[in-house]
Amino acid sequence: MNSSQSKTEAYKNYEFKKLCHIIGFNESEINPLLDSIESNYKEWSETKLDKAGNAKTYLDGTIKTRTFRNPSQLLKVVQKRIQRNIIDIVSLPDNVHGGVKGKSNITNAKAHQGNKYLFETDLQEFYPNIKMRRVHKIFKNLGYSEHIAHWLTKLTTRKNEVPQGSPTSTGISNLVFLETDYKLIEICKKNNIKYTRYIDDLTFSSQQDFGHLISEILEIVIGGDFKISRRKTKYSGGQTITGVHVFLNKIDAPKKIIDKAHLEKESNTVMKPYTNYLNSIRKTNK
Repeated sequence: MNSSQSKTEAYKNYEFKKLCHIIGFNESEINPLLDSIESNYKEWSETKLDKAGNAKTYLDGTIKTRTFRNPSQLLKVVQKRIQRNIIDIVSLPDNVHGGVKGKSNITNAKAHQGNKYLFETDLQEFYPNIKMRRVHKIFKNLGYSEHIAHWLTKLTTRKNEVPQGSPTSTGISNLVFLETDYKLIEICKKNNIKYTRYIDDLTFSSQQDFGHLISEILEIVIGGDFKISRRKTKYSGGQTITGVHVFLNKIDAPKKIIDKAHLEKESNTVMKPYTNYLNSIRKTNK
């Protein structure tokens, strides 16, 4: 090994120690993990269902499925450290409600209360569409070296995409979408439009009709190399946002949630998830 190769190897070792220090793990734990990423996931697929409980299909009749990739216990802990020590320290704009502490689908819906016109769209195959090159670019943009960005990408992706089921996936998707977020924020600010995003659900609302701007909004999203779900793209006065009904002076749960909460009250069960969820929504109206 010549002097140049020796320096390169020494720098690589230094960067690896730096990575392990950042995420709080020993080198002896991370090295074998990087060598066996594939075997550190449990993978399964589920059929996508519509509101009636029927299987969704593509135009050619093929059944739509969603693939989950659940990390092993060790990899999950490592990813949580990456989330806490690297991803969470990046400031996000106020419009982001998914994967943000203190925010939820409820706060996302609440932001649009009182607005007459509503436009919603959904990002198709959001996680699978985020490839390794985009994740690597994010870590590089955060100031990490080529080596560290490579290792972080390897620890947070599988089969060239962000895996559904990993603790870091929502956080990474937020950072990947950030450039597009700011472009949407800019056009909405100029036109008095409220814009929020809950993971892959984009919602826009205003007191004024902004139908003439929808094509421009969609062009920004598509220009960011994201796919739009045309089936879930709609512009109307109807007000149901991320599963929450939005009215002029309040927000409320859908009827099916209210009915299930009523059943919980009647049966006097100890666990009351629907009641708790309903209360979480209605307390925002006080």
